[in-house]
Amino acid sequence: MTRRSFITRFYVYQQERFPFLAHGILIATFSFSAISYSRICRGAAGFIDMKNYLATVFITFSLFLLVRIFDEFKDAKDDAMYRSELPVPRGLVNLSELAVVGAFVVVFQIGVHIVFFPAMFGFYALVLGYLLLMGKEFFIAEWLKRHQFWYVVSHMLIIPLIDVYASGVDWFLANAAAPKGLLLFFIVSFMNGVVLEIGRKIRTPEQEKKGVVTYSALLGAEKATWLWLAMLVFTFIWSILASFFAGYGQVAFIVLAVVLVICALPALFFLRKKEAKSAKMIEYASALWTVAMYFTLGAAPMLLRLFA
Repeated sequence: MTRRSFITRFYVYQQERFPFLAHGILIATFSFSAISYSRICRGAAGFIDMKNYLATVFITFSLFLLVRIFDEFKDAKDDAMYRSELPVPRGLVNLSELAVVGAFVVVFQIGVHIVFFPAMFGFYALVLGYLLLMGKEFFIAEWLKRHQFWYVVSHMLIIPLIDVYASGVDWFLANAAAPKGLLLFFIVSFMNGVVLEIGRKIRTPEQEKKGVVTYSALLGAEKATWLWLAMLVFTFIWSILASFFAGYGQVAFIVLAVVLVICALPALFFLRKKEAKSAKMIEYASALWTVAMYFTLGAAPMLLRLFA
């Protein structure tokens, strides 16, 4: 049988490991929100040039794609031993092909900076450097495996770093000081990453697999679910602080509170009856919360200002 072209195989790969459409919507919202929140906090009128925004979306999207590719290399040994159904272990794509994709991505990223905003290259280099360290597990891989808390902290820090980059397309290119409220936004971004990380690693006892690290395996399904709920509430508190700093008032509180209740329901159902469907719904709720939070903190207020 003739081997399928790489384009065809990579299309299947992205569907399984980094769905371009779903991630594209989330990352476009993430970038728009970071830029919008920055402009609102510093009282700037309107939005940035659309070409710069689209270039920012490409950079942030492709940085998260690089995170996925680096993870394939980092987890290759464990995936081959315990997760043979994944694209790389089963031979759909190989690491050499993904390395070429990663190299092309970096070349395009550099080109975008040269064309659109060369002044942002320092921020980009900072994020890429941190990503390289993540790919090597900061040269303390065994220690991080034994200390899951620090593993999560070290890997989730990439999100606020990308946030610094995205917001910098506003304040840094405008030669303005970074608004103080961005610190709250960065904390929320970090916590969103934690919510997503825990939410996608909660399983029923029947779903657990040897060698696959999940929070339900580490803590037990019930404790892991309560931890996820606690992180959700903690993120909600920080998002409220960020919304009040930007002057959004009670509307943002009401919207975020409603979304919080909706997103918490799958976890409550899972605590009542531990089913695979409810566990999967926790993962979906994590994504819904993240999109809704970014939309509420930055995107929706900016759209109202632009089209009111």
